[in-house]
Amino acid sequence: MVDLKPADAFTRYALAMEYVNTGGLAAAVEQFQLLLSHNPNYAAGYFHGGQTLEKLGQIDEARAIYRQGIDVTTATGDEHTRSELMGALQLLG
Repeated sequence: MVDLKPADAFTRYALAMEYVNTGGLAAAVEQFQLLLSHNPNYAAGYFHGGQTLEKLGQIDEARAIYRQGIDVTTATGDEHTRSELMGALQLLG
């Protein structure tokens, strides 16, 4: 389905999460990056992308994606996801 609609947010997100759930973390990060390049306001992509980067030990990259997500969710008024992103960022110190 992703091949048919590469910019479709839901299918790209679902594919990324499937990679996370099956241990394909590097492939998941790639899918989250593609998701956000096509759909920069897809807030969950920042949170789960950051979580995946953390699992890979890429802490600086996780911080960066959380910060990007905070900027996006502030602009879009998504307080719930903004709060989750801020909490994740704070846990990283």
